[in-house]
Amino acid sequence: MTEGNFVDYVKIFVSSGKGGKGSTHLHREKFIEKGGPDGGDGGRGGHVILVGNKGLWTLFHLKFARHIKAGHGGDGGGDRSTGADGDDKFIEVPLGTVVKDKETGETLFEITEDGERQILSRGGKGGLGNWHFRSSTNQTPRYAQPGLPGTEMDVILELKVLADVGLVGFPNAGKSTLLSVLTSAKPKIADYPFTTLKPNLGIVAYRDFQSFVIADIPGIIEGAAEGKGLGHYFLRHIERNSTLLFLVPVDTPDIKGEYDILVNELTKYNPEMLDKERLLVISKCDMLDDELKAELKTELDVAFKDVPYMFISSVAQQGLTELKDKLWKMLND
Repeated sequence: MTEGNFVDYVKIFVSSGKGGKGSTHLHREKFIEKGGPDGGDGGRGGHVILVGNKGLWTLFHLKFARHIKAGHGGDGGGDRSTGADGDDKFIEVPLGTVVKDKETGETLFEITEDGERQILSRGGKGGLGNWHFRSSTNQTPRYAQPGLPGTEMDVILELKVLADVGLVGFPNAGKSTLLSVLTSAKPKIADYPFTTLKPNLGIVAYRDFQSFVIADIPGIIEGAAEGKGLGHYFLRHIERNSTLLFLVPVDTPDIKGEYDILVNELTKYNPEMLDKERLLVISKCDMLDDELKAELKTELDVAFKDVPYMFISSVAQQGLTELKDKLWKMLND
């Protein structure tokens, strides 16, 4: 999937079908001049239904689908025949899709399982035929119910990627490079900030044919929780990750300071982020000799008493097996 095809936010207008009207038919056949009412009910209007599909990774197929409408119910007929139900409209969405009312901003529901169905817009009920309104005092009612109208609404679909591990770091921290060496993903890599403008997903192949999913989230900057840089555009993708991998380059002037900024931005966006498992990874460690690494380790032992950390080099392929082992253990403990 190319970066331009990754769409994680769309606005659509949906409308369900109206119900069919009931019939006012009176029974007529040979030798029966004045048969009673036998008008059938109208069919219900079609629903607009969202369906989870694990084979989808993006909302790109809905990017240009501005209006989605279900079919109307058929009218009732004679001999108490019910009108046909309107055709339901099914919208397939990737797992992790959040549906919001555009006007109120209220979250309506989330799609998280393959095959899960949620009715977004319910079709109108069909009207009752005149057969239902017969009585001892009115044996031939000449009226029936009209069908109820359908509902229509503007909705927002937001995708929060479903991944086991979220890669968190400043722009140009080396997240895309790490993803490319751990998985078969081919993210865009360059030596300037904000190379990654969309989340990238990759599957890490582990021992005994096991695997887990890792997501490269676009770089965070200070003030991201208030919308600076790419702001909320990417922070929502971290909410579903069970483990957060903080990536800080070894040539950063203040490793603890940079880590604290990242944690602070996540916490301001959603305090529940603090409940996630965290691992600090110091990258680009091929630049260090053993003496410098030992010196840095002494400093980090003091600064990070409660957060596990490790050294790696994506380019030199150092510490990657140990990193996979550590992540697997964190995910399965």
